[in-house]
Amino acid sequence: MNRIVRLETFHNEFVCFVRVTAEDGVFGWGQTSTYNADITAQVFHRQIVPWALGADSSNIGALIHLIERREHKYPGSYRARALAGLDTALWDMAGRRVGKPVASLIGGSPGPVRAYASSMKRDISPTHEAERLVRLCAEQGFTAAKWRIGAECGDDVDEWPGRTEEIIPLLSRALGDGIEKLVDANSGFSVPRAIAVGRVLEEHGISHFEEPVAYWDIEATRAVTAALDIDVTGGEQDWDMVTWKRIIDMRAVDIVQPDVMYMGGLSRTLEVAGLAAAAGVTCTPHAANLSLVTICTMHLMAAIPNAGKYLELSIEGDDYYPWQRDLFLGRPFEVVDGHVTVSDAPGWGVEISPNWLDRSIYTEAALETFKPSAYGALYHKGEKL
Repeated sequence: MNRIVRLETFHNEFVCFVRVTAEDGVFGWGQTSTYNADITAQVFHRQIVPWALGADSSNIGALIHLIERREHKYPGSYRARALAGLDTALWDMAGRRVGKPVASLIGGSPGPVRAYASSMKRDISPTHEAERLVRLCAEQGFTAAKWRIGAECGDDVDEWPGRTEEIIPLLSRALGDGIEKLVDANSGFSVPRAIAVGRVLEEHGISHFEEPVAYWDIEATRAVTAALDIDVTGGEQDWDMVTWKRIIDMRAVDIVQPDVMYMGGLSRTLEVAGLAAAAGVTCTPHAANLSLVTICTMHLMAAIPNAGKYLELSIEGDDYYPWQRDLFLGRPFEVVDGHVTVSDAPGWGVEISPNWLDRSIYTEAALETFKPSAYGALYHKGEKL
């Protein structure tokens, strides 16, 4: 058994990287979910570290499930976001230990993965959105693109009056027949409005309608799915496995979109993908920024049998998300002919930028010096995976 002997976090407000080291000296890099990462780092050290230090680093899924049980009083998003840091670091460690990419460890292989150009903007005119998506498709070879309609959790109030009705036909004409077209409503509509908008999407050749209604209302989502012929998709916010079983059993959506970091890591995301595969449902994960979430999703898409047609790849650069700047060495998101490449390097195939790490807030927990609380000490009394 290679026990976990050190857990380190490096964070700012937006990003928290985790480094896990085992007693044989092998380490791995992971990441908690982005945004409020300073809070997530505290959750990590309070609720994840006491159970992970001293545990077997090789039995990833069992350790994640143990922590879920031991932290059963906190079954929320922050626990999952923090767990993602441990889980993704352990998968990187597993790959580094055997000299293989994570994709190969889960049944896939390195190589190109088709991507779609994913816009994150709503504060952009339809004309300007059309100009930049057409340009990016031409320059980088994308054969699919997604843009935003409605307003985020907008309750039928558009970003500005008439924007949805204007942008759908305009973008459809501008992109033309050679580009697959996707839209994201971010829980923006009521059921009647979503169905009406869906009819317009069908008329203009859009094939993917993401989060049309309040994501937490599964019955409402199912009503939209049942009414439309195009693919209705969703699930990016969901982390609870009981909820995921309901979504899949109900056929609430045509395509499931778990987010590796919101879910709590690769292990739990693979569980969702497996449930979907057993039900004959496609999995196209959510990956909305250029942090480790997209790299993990690249490996996932290269391995699961029910992977969707394309990876979500944000087109928003450092000017829109300044916190993305200088996260990694090299160019892990380089697009060639509409594809990104899963590296054949061990683990996730990336290295964190030393310059970014130097600017971050650092916290360490080491087995030889850690003093757990009475609650956290339960694991060290002989809990077995």
